[in-house]
Formats: sequence, structure tokens, C-alpha cells
Amino acid sequence: MFRNKKKIRLPRFGEGGLGYICPMNPVFLKAEWRKLILANYAFDRNILKKYLPAKTEFDSWNGTDYVSLVGFLFKNATVKGVAVPFHTTFEEVNLRFYVRFYENGEWKRGVVFVKEIVPKKIIASVANKLFKEHYIACKMNHLWEEFGDRFNVWYSWKNKKVQNIISVKAENIALEIPVGSCEEFITEHYYGYSKFNGQKTGEYKVEHPRWKVYPVTDHYIQCDFETNYGEDFKSLTGMIPDSVYLAEGSEIKVHKKVFK
Repeated sequence: MFRNKKKIRLPRFGEGGLGYICPMNPVFLKAEWRKLILANYAFDRNILKKYLPAKTEFDSWNGTDYVSLVGFLFKNATVKGVAVPFHTTFEEVNLRFYVRFYENGEWKRGVVFVKEIVPKKIIASVANKLFKEHYIACKMNHLWEEFGDRFNVWYSWKNKKVQNIISVKAENIALEIPVGSCEEFITEHYYGYSKFNGQKTGEYKVEHPRWKVYPVTDHYIQCDFETNYGEDFKSLTGMIPDSVYLAEGSEIKVHKKVFK
């Protein structure tokens, strides 16, 4: 009976609203994304063109295209309301870039994942099968240390015997993200897009409130980008990122993937 029901437009997250309601696209996964480290690098879009899904275009901030190395903790995950034992809380590290998709008179802002790294083979297998993404499984770990007015967050993973780390030191005060800032650009993308073929693109919507960020005072990144993400990204190894942010994160909802 909902076949002809149109998508209802409400203010998106970041505008004080509740996002989009789409009765025909149910929530597939619920979880929390917490303590997200986002290291952002200016990057040549010509290198990224072969990863660009059909019908999308690059989304840039102040004329600059970015790729982001992102590490965070996945907590309390349920799939269609069911928690899978020993697979509800785990680390993830991914490399992503930013795109937009025009539909029904509006631009939808999203990300494309070059590759996502998780510690469990079954998680990688299910995600690749259901979402047509590029997950791999590696041995991973994380540490959160709090020292009153400051804390440390780091995520590590070993891929092909190469140890990798992304870490920050931050002040223990959560701040609102300024409107029009680079932090807003990096965090305010609410769709995931994946390359399916030359004509179709996979799309899924992610719901979450506007995040807060912690002031980062120092960071350390040891990542072999070529080993983890391929030769196209080897220039990032040892490069100092343009910016590094630490977001608190929140509860999230991921909708079922559709193809367009």
C-alpha cells in the first residue's frame, strides 16, 4: 500500500531536524560509531576517477578534494534487530573520499569507500556480499586513555605483517562543529555510494545527529597506504595530513542498500 508513497522531505541532520523518512527503504543496521579519528589529505581527483560510482560527482570543500583515513569503534551493532554474538563491538579503519548525487531536485552528499578494514572475517564477508563494498579482515586493536582534561585515542591494525597506527591526543571537551567549516564538510555526509557498474550505483543512507568534536592537540599516523589501499595511494605514506579531527560520534542507523 506504500508503493506510490513519496519520500517525505524533512530538515536533514545538521539543520535541527530528523533526516529523511523513506518508508520503502527500511533500516538494516543499528549501532554506535564512537571516537572517530578523521585524518584528511588533499588528493588529486584524477587518481580517484576510476573509483567514482556512476551518476555521482566529486564533492569538494573550498575547491579541494579530500580523502580521509578514518578509525573508529563500532559498538552494539544489530542487524535487523538481531545482535550477532562476539560481533557487536569491533574496530574499523577505512579510506574514503567525498561525492554527491543529484536526485529529485536536490544534491545528496555521500562518501565512497576505497577499502574498509575490520577484525572479523565474517563481518567482512557479510558486508561485501550485502553492501558490495571492499572489506578485508586484519588483526586490530584500540586504546582509549583518559587523563582528566585530556585523553588519547588510537587504533592499530596489521596487514601483510605491516603494523599500522592512527592516533590522537585531544582535550576532553566536546565542542559544536562550526557551520561552514571543514569539520562540517568532513562529517556531514549522510549517504554511502559504491561502484556497481558503468550505469548503476549502490546507495545507502546513514542517519545520525550532528556530531561534536574534541580539540586535537597532537596526532601520530603510521600507515603503509600502498599495502592497505593500493599503489594509487602510496603517495600518502608519510605525508602530513591537512587536518585531523576527533569526533565523539553517536548512535547510527544504516538503511538497506538500493541501486540507482
